[in-house]
Amino acid sequence: MKVVFSFAVCCVALVLLIGTLGLSFKVPPAASFLMQAGPPQFSKADLGGQTATLLFVGDIMLNRGVELEIKRSPPAGGGGDWTWPFHRVADTLQGADLVFGNLESQISDKGENVGSIYSFRANPASIEGLVYAGFTVLSVANNHSFDYGRAAFEDSLSRLKAALIAPVANSLVVKQVKDTSIGFLAYSNFPGAGHADWNNLEETLRTIEAARAQVDMLVISLHAGEEYASEPNEFQKVFSQGAIEAGADLVVGHHSHVVQPLVPHARKDGSHGWIAYGLGNFVFDQSFSEETMRGVILKVLVENKTIKQISLLQTRLTPSLQVQIEE
Repeated sequence: MKVVFSFAVCCVALVLLIGTLGLSFKVPPAASFLMQAGPPQFSKADLGGQTATLLFVGDIMLNRGVELEIKRSPPAGGGGDWTWPFHRVADTLQGADLVFGNLESQISDKGENVGSIYSFRANPASIEGLVYAGFTVLSVANNHSFDYGRAAFEDSLSRLKAALIAPVANSLVVKQVKDTSIGFLAYSNFPGAGHADWNNLEETLRTIEAARAQVDMLVISLHAGEEYASEPNEFQKVFSQGAIEAGADLVVGHHSHVVQPLVPHARKDGSHGWIAYGLGNFVFDQSFSEETMRGVILKVLVENKTIKQISLLQTRLTPSLQVQIEE
């Protein structure tokens, strides 16, 4: 099911409701949510050759139960197929011009566990799955950045770069996507790479403002909030809205492991950006609830260096931890 809104109705009405009534826009279960700035009848060809498709997904963890399912995958008795989690969604991801996600397991065989029982370090072979799926940029700013120390973190960065996947934390990464330069910054409200909290928030927002001047479009990733909470907490709201005010076009959130609202945010000058507070799990072994086995793919169409259309594709993890898109 897909619901279509005109740009004027969507942005004006939703922003007024959110601002005056304190409402948040929640994604209906098992439904696709679409906002666009063009005519209701949309086709990619109508937008010209410079239309770019960007896809953003939630938490990715390729260790623990995910690795177990990979090793069980066909051929039986083999070493496992590291592309296994992405087989059912690969066509969608590979068809995009850029794919972004949050990587919560280091890709390394170095270091020692300095965290807890919830420490993640994935087999170096798991990078095969990320390459197969078509990932372009991965946030490494999260509470698992240093589970196995700096040695594993730096090794993971090197392996990602060698595979032509750009890791991003709080240093600007720029990707040229057709005629648009897109900048990425990633922050985490937890100790580790890209740390951001109330104490350095103003400095962080100044960094975002300076980054915006260097690119056509700016995307901010934020790893924050409460696990399994369906609504953002105060830091998520203040940071994300501040990032939009500072010039970010899009803020994408992770860490809750469940889907949180997608909302527009109007700037004082009348322009607006978008905040996806939580994209939920993409590949994760949290089968203890229906909510943690679901997520969304945020699909963004860019034309003339601006966001033309935004939609959400519902995803679900199968019992064998393969991602599939819900029709």
